[in-house]
Amino acid sequence: MGRAFEFRKGRKMKRWAQMAKTFTKIGKEITMAAKEGGGNPEHNIRLRMAIQNAKAASVPKENIERAIKKATDKDTSDYKEVNFEGYGAYGIAFFVECATDNNTRTVANVRMHFSHNGGSLGTSGSVEFLFERKCHFKIEKGDHDIEELELELIDFGIEEIFEEEEHIMIYGEFTEFGNIQKGLDSLNIEIIESGYERIPMNTISLSEEQSEEIEKLIEKLEEDEDVQNVYHTMG
Repeated sequence: MGRAFEFRKGRKMKRWAQMAKTFTKIGKEITMAAKEGGGNPEHNIRLRMAIQNAKAASVPKENIERAIKKATDKDTSDYKEVNFEGYGAYGIAFFVECATDNNTRTVANVRMHFSHNGGSLGTSGSVEFLFERKCHFKIEKGDHDIEELELELIDFGIEEIFEEEEHIMIYGEFTEFGNIQKGLDSLNIEIIESGYERIPMNTISLSEEQSEEIEKLIEKLEEDEDVQNVYHTMG
């Protein structure tokens, strides 16, 4: 088991803890995916991924259909993807992914979260190099033999595979998302969740008191309606 496993196991982020926020975030992702590549998930990998995640989070079918419709509704706000990079206290690097219909508001809010919690925003590219971008897939453990499954999928671009409770997690380079998805489809394996992550190449260990300070910044960022994902280098 490698860094991807340790990262998932050790991180303390409370991602999408509230159901309403989960629905809103996933809804934005579905709308942006449909606007980018059309409303047919069979021909739009990003939309298919978003719908899979919506179902895994128990998002109602009507919410999914409404989010897809928004992509073609001229009266609907146009979401843009914006990333922010910066540092929290104790040299902890942050990469924040947002989806917004008001960039001025988002910039101001993210800057405020950093400044009010001992951090500061950096310039584009200031911390991105500290993270590896990976794709991941979650499938049911079932009767799968991990070693056999790894051999069957290795040519499709997987780098790491491991058990996590009742599921199996699969990781690869983010550019291999489509190939790995095709590999799983060829084996008739249902994908429960899939997506992209930014995994820190190195982490920083903090004391319990210091970690609590960083957690406050993470919590404020994740509570923001425009923030989709928060990645950091705290160990």
